[in-house]
Amino acid sequence: MNGPQSHRDTEEFDGLTSHIIRCAISVHRALGPGLLEATYERAMCIEFVDEGLRYERQKRIPAFYKGRLLGEYQIDLLVQDLVIVEIKSVERPIPLFEAQLLNYLRVFEKRVGLLINFNSRLLKEGIQRKVL
Repeated sequence: MNGPQSHRDTEEFDGLTSHIIRCAISVHRALGPGLLEATYERAMCIEFVDEGLRYERQKRIPAFYKGRLLGEYQIDLLVQDLVIVEIKSVERPIPLFEAQLLNYLRVFEKRVGLLINFNSRLLKEGIQRKVL
């Protein structure tokens, strides 16, 4: 990751994360809480296509320790090659989810991530935005 964000970068991220959140709200309004994470993830992909947003689903990157391959990191969604989106559907979020997102941001060298818990009565209560 290179240097501090410029004002233009911040505006681009703000606009994109707002767009992603609007997509998530549409999905939540249609499906409600309580479904499997994979269901929300697929629905988000449909919203992204309809909204003209580029995305990659279940993107993987190798994980190493002391130069040796451990396995792979896998993120739910990467939108516009800029924002990592992690989908959850849990009764109570735990700090591990936030740590996981922050780790993904570092490993994938991205600056902005969204953690979206669809198992919330009001979706806005289930959204966390993280910036490195």
